[in-house]
Amino acid sequence: MIIRLTIDRFENDQAVLISHDGQTIIWPKDKLPAGARDGLALNFEIMEDQERGEKDRQAAKDIINEIINQP
Repeated sequence: MIIRLTIDRFENDQAVLISHDGQTIIWPKDKLPAGARDGLALNFEIMEDQERGEKDRQAAKDIINEIINQP
């Protein structure tokens, strides 16, 4: 699941993020990308650990296949 949040403003060392439905989330400023500013849209990916493991395994398989299939 991807959640899109927009930086509304900064308060001290925290960012106030707003979702598309108006919910507010407080997030540590130091956990945002460098150069983050008001109005910047962010995508957060939320998944269960099992999903992440499967994604990592598939990524590893893709890399191996790419290495094997190089001329």
